[in-house]
Amino acid sequence: MKTRITELFKINIPLIQAGMIWCSGWELASAVSNAGGLGIIGAGSMYPEVLKEQVQKCKQATDKPFAVNLPLIYPSIEEHVKTIIEEKVPIVFTSAGSPKKWTPLFKEHGIKVVHVVSNIMFAKKSEAAGVDAIVAEGFEAGGHNGREETTTMCLIPLVADAVNIPVIAAGGIGSGRSMAAAFALGAEGVQIGSKFVATPESSAHLNFKNAVIEAQEGATELTLKELTPVRMMKNKFYQDIQAAYGENASPEDLKDLLGRARAKKGMFEGDMIEGELEIGQIASAITEIKPAAVIVEEIIAEFNKTVNCLSSLNTF
Repeated sequence: MKTRITELFKINIPLIQAGMIWCSGWELASAVSNAGGLGIIGAGSMYPEVLKEQVQKCKQATDKPFAVNLPLIYPSIEEHVKTIIEEKVPIVFTSAGSPKKWTPLFKEHGIKVVHVVSNIMFAKKSEAAGVDAIVAEGFEAGGHNGREETTTMCLIPLVADAVNIPVIAAGGIGSGRSMAAAFALGAEGVQIGSKFVATPESSAHLNFKNAVIEAQEGATELTLKELTPVRMMKNKFYQDIQAAYGENASPEDLKDLLGRARAKKGMFEGDMIEGELEIGQIASAITEIKPAAVIVEEIIAEFNKTVNCLSSLNTF
């Protein structure tokens, strides 16, 4: 399968594993890259020395391209940028900020840059900043999300029509059927996160993986818009947030309630009660823990089957 995304990243399959904090280390990234897609190391939860070690281990585990996800609000971003350049990481996915400052430096070193957006305005600004591709992430996605609550079904064609660079669809994609739908909407690749949480290679805690495969419809909600919107599971911590809203909590009150390392507590350390459990709506469709390579194989097989079925339909 050839698209502008496969040609840009030099990969066989236009399927990208999202760079999720606390879940996406070198083991997951290398597994997805070895399966023909593009694996991503999630740098947002890593100290600089940890990222360097993760990148080096990933290079030992795969000879295929892989990427690093870099939240632009990371406090020690200069050190992460230095590691990415020194270790010759071929691709960077930036998020949570404007790519304007760092994109020229990355491209000066031959590094491809992709930026994650949730609306048309930021898609256009990212293209103007010189990024090579866009991830358009819909409201269904887990973790930090856009305030507009635009669904993937609406967002992808809007962004695809607004920019000339290739678009990668994200948010609620976890099957070959949804991948085919994303391509029909104008995407040239898909980014999948939640599905890869429930893999042996994911660095998420087993408690969190089990919570994902047990999740039912309606198990998540987008909240904390006054701070940074985040989609999470409805556990005790979520209920505490709702109680705070009921008492007309200020943004400062919500920030105090959130505290520090709340996502680490839940997703990495396995505290299903007090932790922040970031996962997408697609969690309700995930029913077992599977190796990353099996997930890639199953999604592509279903994608091909879906496309073949659609091509056999009679047109009006």
